[in-house]
Formats: sequence, structure tokens, C-alpha cells
Amino acid sequence: MSALVVAGGTDGIGKALAELYLDRGDTVVVIGRAEDKGRAFLDAARERGAGERAHFVRADLSLLAQTSRAVEEIRDLLPVVDALVLCARHYRSLRTETPEGLEENFALFYLSRYLLGHGLVESLRKADRPVVVNVAGPGADLGLVRWDDLQLRRGYHGGAALGQGGKLNDLLGVSFAERYGVTPGIRYVLIHPGVTATSFSGVYDEATLPHIKSMQRHAKPVSAALPPIVAAIDSPPNEPLSAFVEGHRIGVDSPGFDRRAARRLEELTEQLLSGV
Repeated sequence: MSALVVAGGTDGIGKALAELYLDRGDTVVVIGRAEDKGRAFLDAARERGAGERAHFVRADLSLLAQTSRAVEEIRDLLPVVDALVLCARHYRSLRTETPEGLEENFALFYLSRYLLGHGLVESLRKADRPVVVNVAGPGADLGLVRWDDLQLRRGYHGGAALGQGGKLNDLLGVSFAERYGVTPGIRYVLIHPGVTATSFSGVYDEATLPHIKSMQRHAKPVSAALPPIVAAIDSPPNEPLSAFVEGHRIGVDSPGFDRRAARRLEELTEQLLSGV
């Protein structure tokens, strides 16, 4: 029996994964910001006879303070974490800053994943085959990163924010694997499951909404997005870092996964976090 943590586990792919592993007999902690969705998850788990193995941690992962508090709660709940699955993200057509003064996409899609991964390292290290699965969309060009404007104060676009966020997660995977992936180490897997019929969490302007509705109509069902994620959790690759797009493995030795860029991002991130 394993223990999983699923960030963004009350909706879409994250919720489906959480339910799958509960039904298999595992312990699952889901993180989400909506209390009603968390209660619904726990109620459904009790109805399936899995109430004692289901946990909900309420946190707005766009807020660093709440993400850090979630890490502490999970440490108290689970002495060992076998898998950390990172799914939470939220589209915004208009640039929005959190109460902590951070651009929301940058905080939610990148910084929360940074804090959760690094914050749960010791719990992951206690597992036999620990893995972090980052559902982000690997393989994009490194040119998406605006090194002099990571929070997109100039020329913001919601699609650009998510595109850069995906690339930042690639680099996060590189630096994490370099630091913690030494045998027997923690495996880090970057996964793009393809366009999936989830809630497409976000706030969309009138120009973007028709495109989103079209994507929802033509997207694959959530069940079709699960197999590569499940495979990564159940049988983590041997390499410290690996990446998959719709089940097909892509190389992580290309310029898009540059180690110097990953170290640069890690240094900038640590500087930013020390000043918040």
C-alpha cells in the first residue's frame, strides 16, 4: 500500500487519479482551495469504504504561505510519501497579482510546485521508489522564459504565462533531479497528457473563451489521460529525470533542459523566496 499526494486533486486529472488510487487501497492526500470540493471528495471516499485513507488539505496554492502550511500538514499526516503528483494550474486572461504581490500563474503553476517538491523531499526519501510527477507539458523551447521579467509585468498574455510556466517546470525538474536524483534517489517525471476534457480552470476573456470551448469539445476524456501518469507512479523510470508527451518519451538532453538555465532559475527562485 502506497501514499500519494495530489496537488489539484479535487478536479479533473488530479481527482481521477486520487479516486483510482483510493480504490486500489492506497492512502491519498488531495490539495485544493475549495472546501466544498474537498468535502465532496471525502464523502465519496467514505461511501466507497475508503474514508480512513482519504485526506483533504485546503490551500490556495497560489499563496506561498498556504503552500508552506500544506507541506507541514502533509508531513504530519504522512510519514512516508511514495508519489507527489503536481496538477494544479489556473488560466487568467488578465494579469493578476496575489495578496503576496506575485503574478498568479507564476505563483501557482511554478512556485507552488517548487515548494511542494522541495518541502516533501524527506518524506519522499523514506519511500522505496519515490517519484514526483509534474503534469505540465514538457519539451517547449527555452526561449519562452523571460529571464528579465519572470512575472510578466510587461506584455502579459495568459497563454504566454502558461507556456513560460511549463518551461519553468522543465527546468525545475532538471535542478530537482540533479540535487535529489542520485541513486537510489527520487525520480522526477515531467508529463504532458495531451489536451484533456477537464474543467479548464480559469478566467477567460471574450476573445479566448470560444477557443477554450472548442478545446473542451475535442479533448480526450480524463480516463485516456491517466495511463502514462499511472505508469510513472507505479513504475518510475530508472533515470533521475524523464519526460513524456502523450505517452511518448522525449529526450531531456536537449537545449530545452539546459542545466545552466536550471541552476539560474533555482538561484533566482531562492532569491525571490528569501525576500517574500
